[in-house]
Amino acid sequence: MAKGRQLISLLYPFFLAALVLNCHGYEQQRKAHVVYMGDLPKGDASVASTHHNMLVEVLGSSSLAKESLLHSYGRSFNGFVARLSDEEVARIADMEGVVSVFPNTKVQLHTTRSWDFMSFPEPPMGSYEGDVIIGMLDTGIWPESASFRDEGFGPPPAKWKGICQTENNFTCNNKIIGARFYDTDNLADPLRDTKSPRDTLGHGSHTASTAAGRAVENASYYGIASGVARGGVPNARLAVYKVCWGGGCSPADILAAFDDAIADGVDILSISLGSEMPAAYNKEPVAIGSFHAMKNGILTSCSAGNKGPYRRQISNYAPWALTVAASTIDRSFVTKVVLGNGQTILGTSLNNFHLDGTSFPLVYSGDAANITSAMSPDIAGICFPGTLSTLKTRGAVVLCNILSDSSGAFSAEAVGLIMASPFDEIAFAFPVPAVVISYDDRLKLIDYIRTTEYPTATILSTETTTDVMAPTVVSFSSRGPNPISPDILKPDVTAPGSNILAAWSPRGLSSVWVFDDRQVDYYIISGTSMSCPHVTGAAAYIKATHPTWSAAAIKSALMTTATIMDPRKNEDAEFAYGSGHINPLKAVDPGLVFDASEADYVDFLCKQGYNTTHLRMITGDSSVCPSNEPGKAWDLNYPSFGLSLLDGEPVQASYLRTVTNVGSPNSTYHSNITMPPSFAVLVEPPVLTFSEVGEKKSFKVIITGSPIVQVPVISGAIEWTDGNHVVRTPIAVFNNKPYVFAPLDDYPGKKNSHPFQGSTIYHQNGIFDAVKF
Repeated sequence: MAKGRQLISLLYPFFLAALVLNCHGYEQQRKAHVVYMGDLPKGDASVASTHHNMLVEVLGSSSLAKESLLHSYGRSFNGFVARLSDEEVARIADMEGVVSVFPNTKVQLHTTRSWDFMSFPEPPMGSYEGDVIIGMLDTGIWPESASFRDEGFGPPPAKWKGICQTENNFTCNNKIIGARFYDTDNLADPLRDTKSPRDTLGHGSHTASTAAGRAVENASYYGIASGVARGGVPNARLAVYKVCWGGGCSPADILAAFDDAIADGVDILSISLGSEMPAAYNKEPVAIGSFHAMKNGILTSCSAGNKGPYRRQISNYAPWALTVAASTIDRSFVTKVVLGNGQTILGTSLNNFHLDGTSFPLVYSGDAANITSAMSPDIAGICFPGTLSTLKTRGAVVLCNILSDSSGAFSAEAVGLIMASPFDEIAFAFPVPAVVISYDDRLKLIDYIRTTEYPTATILSTETTTDVMAPTVVSFSSRGPNPISPDILKPDVTAPGSNILAAWSPRGLSSVWVFDDRQVDYYIISGTSMSCPHVTGAAAYIKATHPTWSAAAIKSALMTTATIMDPRKNEDAEFAYGSGHINPLKAVDPGLVFDASEADYVDFLCKQGYNTTHLRMITGDSSVCPSNEPGKAWDLNYPSFGLSLLDGEPVQASYLRTVTNVGSPNSTYHSNITMPPSFAVLVEPPVLTFSEVGEKKSFKVIITGSPIVQVPVISGAIEWTDGNHVVRTPIAVFNNKPYVFAPLDDYPGKKNSHPFQGSTIYHQNGIFDAVKF
């Protein structure tokens, strides 16, 4: 059993596996580090030579410096990646102009009815969104997919300054207008990856087509979910930055992609990946990269992560980035198990196999232990390869105690597989007839087997049904509160991320089994990786409508117009769904926006305890903190209100906000407060009157109440209405302890390098590992 799992791991390393550096003859202690130097120097045309000279000074020779230097950033910010020992890191960190040095640890991928579910129609060809360029940081793209055809497209917008790297027969077109790939740490899997922007895993093609794929009729996964697959903005352009491989995603490559994307001229960035552990903003690559994007007017849409339903596990929590949770749509997949006594058990999967209603012997795996190989009934219940006796399982439907990749069924020559799991939102695909049922139903099946002389069962093909409870936040979606700045509510919004059909790479896996050699052009998968590009597409739609809006204004529009979620179906409330479910059509006309500039975020960072040195690690410029006195995040002009309290701490907080009128020139907005009676919320002034578009008005919010103890969250909201618009900002009051594992001077990622092992997309984004136990 262990040998089989090790073999799979060796053949197809998981994205979450430990970072193994290929040192190319270097001493073992030399590892890749990112040396961040902030903004580009004025008038310096060759930062690469500067980086080389710095390494010569530290390493002692030009040849060693050349071999050590892996990448130079020099288009949007200044820095480089080099293989350095601990002693060399210390020396280079003390050099003039260096603002931070941190290890190049790995990050993880977070992997069409959904747009119709949001009542967002397909825009006509030739609409203004064709001038919007979406930058995708992911596993690349499959350019031959019908989702990325360019019929009817003109040449790229004049602002585009990027390139198309055409290695290994990769081509761009007027839809995919640019493509680059990065692999400073040789993370490419030689068995699966191609050294080009081509996607061989599927994840990047899926996210890109979700955001901006062309309409493709009769798309399906082996007939399941058949219909029109399309992205939110099918006329937008795509720029692809391949930063993830079979061996992982490198922070050095992510920063390089941010550097290029900003200089290339993208309008929106989409990044469905994130760090494994919380880190201070000055040590987190997505936080640093998205800060520079924000400085250039580019909003970065990020996935929240797949570590739910546990609290404070959220990724990509920087306030200048948009953090997206995952929720269901009104389509679900049901796979039925029919027993020999006529009873039907409902489960879920993506089962395209047809057993034609034929019943087969039903065997409980715990009764089929491979005694010869010393397997106990408990071990056999897991159904790993080699644990089952083929004499008992050949030609049978096997019931297993947990969710697995079905490899045990293959090795045991079973005709079908029934597995138990506590999670039922996700439909997995398997290479054999298979279904996932609840633990309660598993007990019913065991009882049927025990009380029936000849128990039989069959597994029917998957049916599509309507989920009347949608949208609800899925269990795997990472929850808040924000681990670094708890007064900044995260996630910001939620969007469809469960069982999403979108384009796939024919070289990607077509089920959860690593050796499934079938090929598909469209695949159904779940994750915040899937919800993120939905928001990316919506943000691109707003950018096309309002090309001069800042990143913060676009983010505000999406948050304040979001559809309110039902807390009775989502007990984590704002920590699950943020402001609510995105509504792209409403977001283009929000009425008011909460804008924020670089200076606002600098002030926020200073109040969060960042001194001038730490601050410059993020901003890369000469920003200065006027005071080292820490403060709350209450005055950052954010479209939500968070109040993090220790047990028994007095409930007393004051927030200052400024809104900009983007609606009618002459309008008056009245405030309306929703809050439990044990709290008092004062809005001053309660009425805001505007006489022109672009006018700004400020107001103060004061929250008071009795101390609370061990309270997960108390929800409220402030709504501003003018008769045409409703501008809603959520309030969350909760008990919380400060997160102590992300110091400003350390990088916790280096202490957590072995979180998961696996090889399919569900393993790579963490979902499959989370749900099988």
